[in-house]
Amino acid sequence: MNKKIIALAVAAAAFGTQASAVELYNQDGSTFSIGGHVSLGLKGNSDSDVGGTDINAVSPRINMTATQDLGNGFTADARGEWSLEMLEGGAESFTTRLGYIGVTHEDFGRAVIGTQWAPYYDVAGIADMPIAFANDFLYDNHGALGTGRAESMISYRNDIQLGDNLSIFGGLGWQDDATADFSSRGQVALGVNFADFMVGYAYNAGDRTDGLTSKENAFSHALSAKYGSYGNGLYVGAVYTMNEYMHETANYNRNVYSGDVIDDSNGIEFIAAYAFANSVNLSVNYEAVESNDKTVGEGTVFSQMAFQAEYNFTPSFVGFAGYQLDLGSDLAQYKNKENDMWNFGVRYYL
Repeated sequence: MNKKIIALAVAAAAFGTQASAVELYNQDGSTFSIGGHVSLGLKGNSDSDVGGTDINAVSPRINMTATQDLGNGFTADARGEWSLEMLEGGAESFTTRLGYIGVTHEDFGRAVIGTQWAPYYDVAGIADMPIAFANDFLYDNHGALGTGRAESMISYRNDIQLGDNLSIFGGLGWQDDATADFSSRGQVALGVNFADFMVGYAYNAGDRTDGLTSKENAFSHALSAKYGSYGNGLYVGAVYTMNEYMHETANYNRNVYSGDVIDDSNGIEFIAAYAFANSVNLSVNYEAVESNDKTVGEGTVFSQMAFQAEYNFTPSFVGFAGYQLDLGSDLAQYKNKENDMWNFGVRYYL
C-alpha cells in the first residue's frame, strides 16, 4: 500500500472526503475529530401529483472519528456517522450511516469491520459525485446488498505501486446474514490507476428472498472507468453493471416501488464535469436501469439526465443547483409518469 494511498485512507477516516472537520484532540499519536455536513435547499418537480416546492435536506450527517498510532507502521481508526433529520422534528435523526473500526499499514493494506463503504462502491461509485442529483441505482437495498454503505461487513483493501504513475488496487468484502431476507454476501474489487486514469471491476454476490417467492442468487458485475479528480479540472466517469435480482421496478422520481425484483437488469451511469479555477464546477450526468425480465417488463425501467453546478464560496461552504430531466420508462406502469425535478441549496461542512 503506497504512502500516498495510506495517507488518503487515514485522512478519509479522520476527516471524510471533504477536507473539513474540527480536530478536538491531537497528542501522543492519538486524534479525535468531529465532522459531517448540513445540507438544505429547495426542491421541486414538474408533476403536480407528487407535490410542489419543498424545503429539502440533502443527506445531512454528523460523524466522530478517532485515530491511534499503533507503532510498527500500523494506524487504527474508528468512526461513527449518523444521519440528521433537519426538518421534521428529528424523529429519524441519529440513524446509523457508518460505524466501523479499521487498521491500516503502508505495506499490508487496510482492514475494516462494521458498517462501511463497500469495496464494490470503490469501483461502482465513481459517478456518485454531485450534491443535487447522482447515482440512484446503487442505493436499492444497498446496506444489505453491499452496493453502497454495506452493513455488517469485514473488508480488506490494498494498493500496490508499480511505478511513478502506475498502481493496482484491490478489495475483498464479506457480509454476514444479519437478516432473514438476505444471506451472507461476498464481493471483490480490482482496478488499475495509471496517471489520471482508473479502470475497475467489481463482483458482488449472495442469496436473497426479499421481494421473491424463492431464494435466488442476487449478483452484480460492475465495470467502470474514470479520468481526473472531481472538483479539479476535467472529470469524466462511466459505470456499467450487469445484475440479477439486484433491482426493483420503480419510478425513482416518484419514489414509488412496485416490489417486483428484476431477474436480469443493467445499470448505466455517466458523468462529465469541469471545475474552473474560480471554484465553479459544472457537470452533466446520465443514469438508467434496463430490464431484461419478461415477467415485470422489458426495456427501460427509468432514465434521467441532470445538469448541475456547484460553487465553493469557501472550502466549507458550497452552493449547488441542479435540474434533472426524466427521460422516461418503457414499463407500462410508469410510461406516462415522467417527472422533471430541480434542486438548489447550500452545504456547510463541519
